Amino acid sequence: MRPTLNVVRSEDRESSDENNNMVADYNKKALNFIKEVTSKADEIQKQVLSEILTQNANIEYLQRHGLDGCTDRETFKKMIPVVDYENIKPDIDRIANGNTSPILCYEPISEFFTSSATSGGECKLIPMTEDAIQKTLLFFSLLMPVMDQFIPGLDKGKGIKFSFIRKETKTPGGLVARPATISILKSQNLITDRTYDPYANYMTSPKEVILCPDWYQSMYTQLLCGLCHNKQVLHVGATFASGIVYAIKFLKKHWFLLCNDIRKGELDPKITDPSVRETVMKILKPNPILANLVESQCAKGSWEGIIIKLWPNTKYISTIVTGTMSHYSGVLDYYSNCLPLVSPIYVSSDCHFALSLNPLLKPNDISYTFIPTMGYFEFLPVNREDTNFISEPRVSLTNNERLYRYRIGDILLVTGFTNKTPQFSYMCRKNVVLSIDADKTDEVEIQNAVENAANNLLQFDATLTEYTSYADMSSIPGHYVLYWEIDLRGQIPIHPSVIDNCCIVVEESLNSVYKTLRVVDKSIGPLEIKVVESGTFDKLMDYVLSKGASASQYKTPRCVKHASIIKLLNSNAVSNHFSPTCPKWVSYS
Repeated sequence: MRPTLNVVRSEDRESSDENNNMVADYNKKALNFIKEVTSKADEIQKQVLSEILTQNANIEYLQRHGLDGCTDRETFKKMIPVVDYENIKPDIDRIANGNTSPILCYEPISEFFTSSATSGGECKLIPMTEDAIQKTLLFFSLLMPVMDQFIPGLDKGKGIKFSFIRKETKTPGGLVARPATISILKSQNLITDRTYDPYANYMTSPKEVILCPDWYQSMYTQLLCGLCHNKQVLHVGATFASGIVYAIKFLKKHWFLLCNDIRKGELDPKITDPSVRETVMKILKPNPILANLVESQCAKGSWEGIIIKLWPNTKYISTIVTGTMSHYSGVLDYYSNCLPLVSPIYVSSDCHFALSLNPLLKPNDISYTFIPTMGYFEFLPVNREDTNFISEPRVSLTNNERLYRYRIGDILLVTGFTNKTPQFSYMCRKNVVLSIDADKTDEVEIQNAVENAANNLLQFDATLTEYTSYADMSSIPGHYVLYWEIDLRGQIPIHPSVIDNCCIVVEESLNSVYKTLRVVDKSIGPLEIKVVESGTFDKLMDYVLSKGASASQYKTPRCVKHASIIKLLNSNAVSNHFSPTCPKWVSYS
């Protein structure tokens, strides 16, 4: 049998004096579970695959590919193809339309997770079962015990986690379709009353606030509840780093109203949701001293260290700040006085499958460890002749919910092992690239190039707050376009020639294929930076959310293609700049 993590029931807790021992016991069980499963990774993976194939031996998908009840790895790899979403979409559509026969798994599909719809296409529907959701909750129960090793006493305080939902949709067959974050939030609330978890009630915001579908009302009251608990807050977080940045931007706009609520103990009339008003009024009491503190800090010209000023006991920032989210590291350092940035988990809508077991490392040094019980994983080598990413794999996932040899699409760099389980760092998403000719420029290259160029802004006390990119093929030759939103905190204006030079820095940071096509073949035109007005990327987020994406899962797309988004960005451009010369490039052929 595979290892299991037993949960302590709330009724087993007899007195507050025993609480410390129970927390220690809870943490110990979680850490022992991680140690056991990572020490037996290969054995557990064999068992996981065998169980999946045994349970689903008679389903249509496996029968269609002629597996015939075999459970060994080699036969599985030989008979079952590696697939992308488009390959299984016809089967998913049948389930979504109401077909209840065992197409992809023996267990009934209970709902669909939807992808965030911001990385490179439309929302995908990922079938889920009750078993899968419970497995996901088990995964999340491991996070805080890992953190408590490095920052003890987290059960004694609270955390602000900016989480948002939207109204759920239903498929034609009547199944709920919603982002994974919404399902997890609702499932966690359902089990809180019957399961002892010392970290279960750590959030400053009541569930009514988090589950409010109105983004403004939810954000406003999450900040308000967080401020009311300001001395109890030990960590601040969001699913993605961009979520914390948006929360601070919101606070900049609305701190005066929040101060007024705190001073008077009355909730702003714009908050109209009855359940939200009722639950927040149980927390909100007149507190002129706190209101004065918030006002004194927010009224200042500089917001440097604002997180630690408003929440003085904060120990770390918890959010995904790897990959393209690493762009936000600098601004989070600015807002938090360089508190540790913790990226605790590696997940996708398809599966929650890896933890950072040394979470206080710098974001660029973070590695994640697979939890072998979460699914059956295969590594597909990537051949990239122009890079030194020799150990990069793509991940193929098999789980008992619905997916068999399903290509996740993330490119990873294997960095070592935890016991007998691979560790990896995230590199980029496959296929999220800019391309004009034979060039293939991925997220990592764009990220690094933009960061190199944005260093030119520091002398003006300015920072690049957001960016995205676009391959403009409307003219011949086509060219790369970067949209930049700049925060000019200083008094020195940025001369247009500085942005022109940024174009050159970006181009000189790109790969050899790009430079050859740009300099020698001239099949790529000069790179362009369009500076957009402040608030443009807030408008972009509002637009994407209006199309059905989840606020909790939203992340700024680093490459855009849709005409409506490009129109929005172009309409907010205040200046445009082109590379004045070609990048330096010497061919040795």
